[in-house]
Amino acid sequence: MSQIQFTRFNYLPPVIKNLLIINGLVYLATFTFPELKETLALHYPSTPEFRPYQIVTHMFTHENFAHVFFNMFSLWMFGAVLENVWGPKRFLQYFLITGLGAALCFTAYHAYEVYQSVGTIFPSSSITDTPLRWNVNGLNYSAVGASGAIYGILVGFGLLFPNTLIYIYFLLPIKAKYLVIILIAYELYTGFINDPNDNVAHFAHLGGALIGFIMIKYWQKNSRRFY
Repeated sequence: MSQIQFTRFNYLPPVIKNLLIINGLVYLATFTFPELKETLALHYPSTPEFRPYQIVTHMFTHENFAHVFFNMFSLWMFGAVLENVWGPKRFLQYFLITGLGAALCFTAYHAYEVYQSVGTIFPSSSITDTPLRWNVNGLNYSAVGASGAIYGILVGFGLLFPNTLIYIYFLLPIKAKYLVIILIAYELYTGFINDPNDNVAHFAHLGGALIGFIMIKYWQKNSRRFY
C-alpha cells in the first residue's frame, strides 16, 4: 500500500466547492418555492409523481436548513480529504455512484414493502392514482438529500484513514473506523425497527455505505496507485 503524501492540501477543492454551491442554490430555490421540493424528490417509480430525473435531483435537495447544513459540513469535513487524495475526477465519480446506489437501495427496500402489501412491485393505476395508495406501505415515501453519498464518503474516509481521531461535538475523540462502525450499526438497527414516526431514509444511508465499500475495495484491488 502506497504512503499518502499531500503536495499541497486544498481546504476547498473544486468538486467540494461546486457541490456546496449547487446544494446551497437548490436549497434556496426550494425554500422560495416549496412545491419544487416534491418535484425534485425521489418518488416510488410507479407513482404519478415519479420522474426519471429525480434519481439525480434528489441528491441535491434537502428537507430544511439543518439537513443541508450538516450534510454539507460532513461533505466538506471528510470529502475534502478524499478529493485531495483521489483528485477531482475520481472523487466526483465516487460521490455520484454512491448517491445513485443509495437511491437504488432505498427504492429496492420500498419495492419489498409494496410487494408485501399488494403482491407486486408495480401496482396498477387503480391503486397509485387513488386514496387507496395511502394504505400501501412504500408508495408514499419520497427521499431527498445527499446523505447516501455522505455515508459513502464516511466509509471511504474510515477505510483510508482508520486511525484518524474524530472529535464528537469537538470534545470526545473516537477513531474514524470505530465511528463508521457505530454509524452503520445504528442505521441497521433503526432501519429494521421501521418506526412509522421515523422519517429518515436509513436504507439509503446503508446503500451509499455499501456501494462506497465495494468501490474502494475494487479500486484497491485493481490499481497499484490507489491509496
